[in-house]
Order: sequence, then structure tokens, then C-alpha cells
Amino acid sequence: MTISLTALEIRALLLDIEGTTTPVEFVYQVLFPYARAHAAEYLTRNQDSAACREAVALLRSEHAADVRLKPDNTYAPLEYVFSLMDRDKKSPGLKALQGLVWQDGYKSGELRGEVYPDVLPAFERWRARGLGIYIYSSGSVLAQQLLFGSTNAGDLTPFLSGYFDTAVGPKISADSYGVIAQGIHIPPPHILFVSDVGQELDAARTGGMRTALCVRDSGEVPPGSALHPVIQTFDEILD
Repeated sequence: MTISLTALEIRALLLDIEGTTTPVEFVYQVLFPYARAHAAEYLTRNQDSAACREAVALLRSEHAADVRLKPDNTYAPLEYVFSLMDRDKKSPGLKALQGLVWQDGYKSGELRGEVYPDVLPAFERWRARGLGIYIYSSGSVLAQQLLFGSTNAGDLTPFLSGYFDTAVGPKISADSYGVIAQGIHIPPPHILFVSDVGQELDAARTGGMRTALCVRDSGEVPPGSALHPVIQTFDEILD
């Protein structure tokens, strides 16, 4: 369907990444395997850097919470990292470490961000109208900036007004969207949140935001998503 930003009085767009701006395959078949393959080398080479120490401290703290549940689980940093990856945990420590590993990959040219073909034209169209474009992802802010800074469509960071990760709260919590609205100084009803995950959209809608379900390649609408307008491309979000 077509969504009219003017009719909805939208002043800003808040976008998910995986399955919304960027193919799921890029995340699971490129980024995640790269982080797994290079985590050990990164930890060894950068053990004295402040950023690495901060990520490791987060991981140790998270592990300590796990140990309270499983006292026999001794701490082995790399094994714990792989365990979090295997469980696809939204771990702050893991996300911080992954972002740092990816930073090296982007700098070396081994990694390059990927977005759908309609993303750049949409960004140009929305910004020309004076709208703010923000990203909200479970990946770290650093990881977001790296992805959009080196995409197949060029550096898209000049189009983006800000980035949010789960430091503001879980993506399935309505409170998180309130925090974001306060942070960008725009009332929730004037923000359109676009994601491919129904639970995230439910939370944003509860928090007062407008929502759109992005189904992209499959075109399949997940059960329980009837409350959200459905789009397959950003071309359907018009001025």
C-alpha cells in the first residue's frame, strides 16, 4: 500500500536495519560469520585498547549474571562470545565486540555495507522534504554507522540524523520508543517506525508512533500484524 507522510503529519522516520534497509542475508551470511572468524584475533591484538577492554568488561558482567544461574559455568571469554552468537542473544557486550571487529573489516575493505536499491532514493526524497531519518537497531551505534558509511549506494550517513541501539531499551518495549521520541524532540504520533518485526511495531504503536510493516522480498505478512500498514519497498512511503 502507499503511505502518505503528509497525510499522517510525519516529521521523522525511524528505521530498522535487518530486513528493512538491508537484506537479512547480509547480516547472517556476511557480518555474523566475519565477526565469528575474527573475534579471537581482535581480542588478542587489541586487549590493551580502551574500547576492547570496555566490551570485555560488559561480557564479563553478563557472564557473571549467567553464572548466578549456572554456578559451574566458568568464564572463558571466546567460548562465551561464541555461545552468545549461537543463541543470537541481544547482548550489549557481544554487540560492542562485533562492532569493533566489523570496524576493522570495513577499514580493510573486506566489508562493505549493503542496502536495498530503493533506500538511497527514499533518503533523498525524505530529506528534501526536511524530514529526520533515524536508525534503531539491536546492533551497536558503531555498527550502524559503519554499515551506512560504506554501502553499495555510497556513504549514506549524511542523510541520517541519528542512531539508536538497545542502550535506550529493548526494541519490543514501548518505553524504548518514548525515550527515542524524547531524544529527537518529536512527539511519537509524528514519527513513522518501519520494521519487519511485528513485536517491535506493536511496541512502537503502543508508545504512540505510527508504524509500517516492511515485508520486502517474501511479501508474506506475519500472523498478528494486521494493525500495521504493509509495504514491500520504501517507494510506497511518499511525501
